[in-house]
Amino acid sequence: MAAKNTLFMTSEESARIQKTVQDQIWKCQDQAGQSREPNDPTTLIQQATSVSLMQDLSLAAFGLGTPKKGQDTMVAYAVGRPYLPCTTNLQGLEPMQLSDLRMETHHRGRVLFLRRVSPVAELQTSSWAVVQGESLDDVERIEVFLHKSKHGKDILDVSSEFLVKEPYYTLSSQGERTIRVDHPSDLIISSLSNGPEEWRRKHVYGPRVVKPPARYKDQGNSALQKQDLARAYAHYTEGLDTISQDCEPNDTLAKNLSRNRSHVNLLLNRFDEAKADALSSLTSGEEEEEKSLDAKAYYRAGLAAYALGDFMVAKGLFEAHERLQPESPYAKFNLRRIEMRVQEQATGVYNLKKAVSGLSKNQGRPDVASFNGHTEVRSSPGAGRGLFATHDIQPDDIIMCEKAFCVVWGYEPEASSTITCDVRDDAAIRVFPAGLHRGVVQKLLNNPSQVEKVLDLFGDYTGLGPKLLERDGIPIIDTFQIHDIIQRNAFGTGPQTEDEDVSNASTGLWIRASYINHSCVPNTKKDYIGDLMILRATRRIPAGDEITHAYDESSDYDARATALHKTWGFKCRCPLCVAEEADGPAVRKMRREFEEKVNTFVGAENAHGASRMLVTKAKRLQQSLNDTYDSEIYNGLPRRALLAIEHWLELETRR
Repeated sequence: MAAKNTLFMTSEESARIQKTVQDQIWKCQDQAGQSREPNDPTTLIQQATSVSLMQDLSLAAFGLGTPKKGQDTMVAYAVGRPYLPCTTNLQGLEPMQLSDLRMETHHRGRVLFLRRVSPVAELQTSSWAVVQGESLDDVERIEVFLHKSKHGKDILDVSSEFLVKEPYYTLSSQGERTIRVDHPSDLIISSLSNGPEEWRRKHVYGPRVVKPPARYKDQGNSALQKQDLARAYAHYTEGLDTISQDCEPNDTLAKNLSRNRSHVNLLLNRFDEAKADALSSLTSGEEEEEKSLDAKAYYRAGLAAYALGDFMVAKGLFEAHERLQPESPYAKFNLRRIEMRVQEQATGVYNLKKAVSGLSKNQGRPDVASFNGHTEVRSSPGAGRGLFATHDIQPDDIIMCEKAFCVVWGYEPEASSTITCDVRDDAAIRVFPAGLHRGVVQKLLNNPSQVEKVLDLFGDYTGLGPKLLERDGIPIIDTFQIHDIIQRNAFGTGPQTEDEDVSNASTGLWIRASYINHSCVPNTKKDYIGDLMILRATRRIPAGDEITHAYDESSDYDARATALHKTWGFKCRCPLCVAEEADGPAVRKMRREFEEKVNTFVGAENAHGASRMLVTKAKRLQQSLNDTYDSEIYNGLPRRALLAIEHWLELETRR
């Protein structure tokens, strides 16, 4: 049974999920090292075709997409058995065949070349297809888990030829043998991509037919007109690769290809490469046409820098744009908004009314900058790192404002939650924001300059560590590492629409706010304007004091302690928790019972126009609850169970 943003699971349901996960793990372990058994090509291809057809029928029946998954159909999967992505360049891997695969094995130092021979079957958390090895009748399943899109398309649907680095052969959640890919960098598209062509020519089919670079440009332009961004990007990239391998490179054509790919990169939110491509396309010529092209390049580079939050870099680029085209309204507009962003960063003064009015236009992502205020990140005794005040902060002062690194709203199609069963933690069951996980990984793949600030956040699994690795020109993202970072650092923003529940809850990752430690007696409160988090002081915070907020605000100690341990992995020892724990189970039970009576009363009785008898009853409930708190022990501590009845009485008094 589920209610709005809480998932209620019976002990029987929990035990069933835990048993299913454990049985799957044991089954995999029992088959470890077994030789691969050949598949029947016809049967396997028919299976993929059937699932894909059902997907197409579902899309047609519901118009815009598959029906929204509810709480009762959330996918459950195991976490806690991580493996590292391949960190070897393609040239250092030894080719292997499907026949070499062994069950429950990570084939380190090896690489598979595969051709897709079936439609792609899309599931809620994965996509799979049938791939062919060296011979026509040698086929196998390949499944891309969770991170299944590239440049806006399903990665298995982008091309029909793939390289799988250090393939992992295991059982799918349905118990079928499959090549499973968890790390996007382990799967390389072998055609229409940059990187593996030399390897492919050497090890697989010999020389490919190389088209003239101008032909790739034409094909890219045609794909762009059709809004096929993935294919446009691939054609422009192949054109640039062909020119770079030519002994007499065409510099003008290379600049044109870079300029066009910069535009596509902007549309794909690949801002690092968009800026680099735009700057590499500069002609530095004095002809009017050359100046016009360079103005376009500076404009695109400026947009990319702005999107990355590099406002001073963006300013310089738009100033260069304005010098080439002094009357350009685009340069003037962008320079004005950069001035506003720089002021916001420095002062924390925002036009919040304008930010609120533009939320729908900006899809809940207002065009504002982050403000760090008088704060610093440093070591917090017993709690890793924390955020500390560097100046005295007064009550109700804005401490900091931060734009989300990534947010997924419940009303967006990307929003989805899954149930995870963590085998590292007594098979603890948690609700995990899978949509946010996908969004963060995709943003890091698109913009490697952002990787290290995310990897610096706390997670239970350290994976590859805090530094960016790149191989074959691709950033290596350990998705298990990002999973644990999100599990410990993501924020829920609260429901944005009436139909939002735990299965599609709005969640986001705020980098600096992630360093703020918990206290049940916090000195701050959070508000949101779209994805802008605003942190205000609830009391005076002297310079040097740690800034805290409440991860869980439940009035019940037992529920709060369970949530803190289960979701964030610690036991709170703040003064309130120490006092409530010392009360003992009997007193806490009595407090819960009185609070339930209060909640029933408050929900049923309107404070406005309440009779004298109702007011008397409310005051008795208030007193009964207050009696569960020892006045000496709770001196100066909040009595959270009283909040609802005190608010009711306050409303009645105002009447």
